[in-house]
Amino acid sequence: MVPCQGLFFTLDNYTFVKYNMGMGTVLIGTSGYSYHEWVGPVYPEGIKANEYLAYYSTLFPAVELNFSYYKMPEQAQIRRILEESQNRLIFSVKAHESLTHRVNPAIWQEEAATFCHALEPMAANGCLGAILLQFPFSFHYEADQRRYLDRLLKTLKDFPVAVEFRNSQWFNNRVIEGFRERNICLVSLDMPSLKGLPPVLDVVTAPFAYLRLHGRNGNTWWGSDGAERYNYLYNDQELQAFVDRIRLLLTHAERVFVFFNNHRRGQAVQNGQSLAALLKKAGLPCGT
Repeated sequence: MVPCQGLFFTLDNYTFVKYNMGMGTVLIGTSGYSYHEWVGPVYPEGIKANEYLAYYSTLFPAVELNFSYYKMPEQAQIRRILEESQNRLIFSVKAHESLTHRVNPAIWQEEAATFCHALEPMAANGCLGAILLQFPFSFHYEADQRRYLDRLLKTLKDFPVAVEFRNSQWFNNRVIEGFRERNICLVSLDMPSLKGLPPVLDVVTAPFAYLRLHGRNGNTWWGSDGAERYNYLYNDQELQAFVDRIRLLLTHAERVFVFFNNHRRGQAVQNGQSLAALLKKAGLPCGT
């Protein structure tokens, strides 16, 4: 990845990087696509599982692959995904849990090499938008964790990387400046306003920006399963507020990914399509 040269300026005490590319493009998608419960609400009845992605590609220009967190991907699997998508999608691939949640100091570098090897066909095809490193709330801003993150980012230096922190401790100037120097994307978030969770902060630190929308289920965020945590449907007023956030990100990034993680009952698809309509109404470039 060739570093992008830009101009630097300050806004609200945070340093932004403005890349000399003019207005970028918004790519909307969902976190995952292979949900059987989407048959009916999203996918037509009778569709086969290996046809989901081709149908999905008629709805959105980008998708977040989540299976790669639970099972280490393989090149053959990635090639099948590319074939099923008919080369119509840009992918963000969530890093395997061995790199973010269950890190073994003795073998994580081997795990990282295996993960990167699997993604080579996607990168070579120009369809890899980002590797998503989603760290848990328990990943604190402490010396050992900072050293590990530094080594991991160096290992992934040949790929576009987006980092999502679930702990507010990481949202400080030192991290922001460090990410900017490395062209690492700091993921912007929407989630419940709860103690210790990240603030609403849209800072562009790479040639692309990344916005993940998790819903606002404060009552079920802790101690519930993922299905209930992300069982949320944004209303029109909430979606409209994202238009202003995306407009700001667009002025500083060549590409803005927006992924809805409220996947229960196809709510992510409903919200994604509604947001695309709002962006187009606002005259903002939204990929199709």
